[in-house]
Amino acid sequence: MKVPLRVASWNIHRGVGRDGRVDIERIAAVLQEMSADVVGLQEVGFWSGEHLNVLEYFARITGATPIEGITLENEQGHYGNAVLTRLPVQSMQQHDFSISGREPRGAIDLKLGLADTCIRFVSTHLGLRPAERRYQVQYLLKLFEQECCALDILLGDLNEWFLYGRPLRRLHRCFGAQPAPATFPSGRPVFALDRLWTRPRAAVKHLRVHRSPLSRVASDHLPLLADLELELP
Repeated sequence: MKVPLRVASWNIHRGVGRDGRVDIERIAAVLQEMSADVVGLQEVGFWSGEHLNVLEYFARITGATPIEGITLENEQGHYGNAVLTRLPVQSMQQHDFSISGREPRGAIDLKLGLADTCIRFVSTHLGLRPAERRYQVQYLLKLFEQECCALDILLGDLNEWFLYGRPLRRLHRCFGAQPAPATFPSGRPVFALDRLWTRPRAAVKHLRVHRSPLSRVASDHLPLLADLELELP
């Protein structure tokens, strides 16, 4: 039996679009366009204005369960990673792999139920310096050494500018190479900062950038969208 699954990763830049406006409704509209079962979000500011919880708003619009992965608290409020899932959550962990003196970084690690089996879904946002990313990728790979689900998914904004750097080489050795369409900057994408890997690799049937009039202006990154297929006995 083959079970379809659509997943996405998107750095929403706190909802600040290329026009300089904060427009949370525009982000929500793009999420509706993609209609993904599970979405990993980065650079989520959890509060916008006096009363609006941004993630709860996204969850209400998309019919998903919201999961916060707060990495930073400052005068603007909570900030960090998030996941929206339409699949049932079996377990959840937050991982902190911050480097002292650098912006806090982490990952959301979920086990999700699909067709009586388990999916491992890890969404992350890595650091800006190469040394940060090397340490953070090693941390992530150790998570996937501990156990293997029927389908393992790692995605997020890796901030990896170097195509042949050690972080990508290590990830390719673990998961196998996947296509890497450019997602940044959204107006004219050149860099493949947003990435997705699966194990087994063959689960990815279609990996693409979600381009629409709204997505091109809603953030400085374009969303990465993948249609997967889980093969069950």
